[in-house]
Amino acid sequence: MEKRKTSKDTTAYLFKRYIWLLDLIYNSKKISFEDINRRWQNSSLNYSCEELPLRTFHNHRLAISEMFDIDIACDRKDGNKYFIEYEEDLNKEKIRTWLLNSLSVNNIINESHRLKDRILFENIPSGQMFLTPIIEAMRENHAINITYQKFEHNKAYTFEIYPYCVKIFKQRWYVVAFNPYKNDILIYSLDRIKAVETTSNNFEMPKDFDGQEYFNDSFGIIVDNNLKTEEVLLKVYDENVKYIETLPLHHSQMEVEKDIDYTIFSYKIKSTYDFIKEILSHGRFIEVLAPDSLRKEIKDILKQEYERYI
Repeated sequence: MEKRKTSKDTTAYLFKRYIWLLDLIYNSKKISFEDINRRWQNSSLNYSCEELPLRTFHNHRLAISEMFDIDIACDRKDGNKYFIEYEEDLNKEKIRTWLLNSLSVNNIINESHRLKDRILFENIPSGQMFLTPIIEAMRENHAINITYQKFEHNKAYTFEIYPYCVKIFKQRWYVVAFNPYKNDILIYSLDRIKAVETTSNNFEMPKDFDGQEYFNDSFGIIVDNNLKTEEVLLKVYDENVKYIETLPLHHSQMEVEKDIDYTIFSYKIKSTYDFIKEILSHGRFIEVLAPDSLRKEIKDILKQEYERYI
């Protein structure tokens, strides 16, 4: 006997169809309904191999608009082709783009289940299990109690924080929060959290706090107010130039000089510990030209490393 589909099954299936349609139109830039219907007939989501009724297509358009606030418009002057309206605004909204990209990749993997052993992912520490309660607390401006254990401590401690924002960096999730006991904004790694409890205590989100601005002069997750923002010049050699060009180390990255064998990049950044680690990870392919203090620090670290091997 065939198992009866529940409303949950139906909802999940419709959601996958919405993402499939949105992803198809987004990647096609412009596409006719005939081509959409043709692609639908070859989709693994089309269990019954039926055509896509025009009415169903328009219902999906409406659902996508209501669910994701993304409008699929029709260019009647270009042969009634459909496209994502205000696509440039969508690309500016990082969280929505990240979400849609994640959902699209998930759809592709589901459609290519026979290739599951050939699609490899990096492991992400288990801290993401606390992401949902933290974001829910952020939405309602509720304080949370976290049980937290630093790597260098043998014991975990429980205390209250006000979650301001979350950030992912180097495969780890972090929560930026105000600690009322220490009267300071601190950053906690979710994979070091042992437990999260949402409290009934409300906090007032500071109107002048901006997550992007908070990390503006930092490379990754370390924000050191004792360091000043300064111009850093990095000389990048050989094939590493292309890596740095296509994946900038920081949003302030600018090219100031280009030669056959190297390129010099400029940054407005604080020389935090994680930025120094990133420079060192590129080995001989990156040289610090300025400031002198950072160049000396890198030199001292490399000298210590060298002495370990002799």
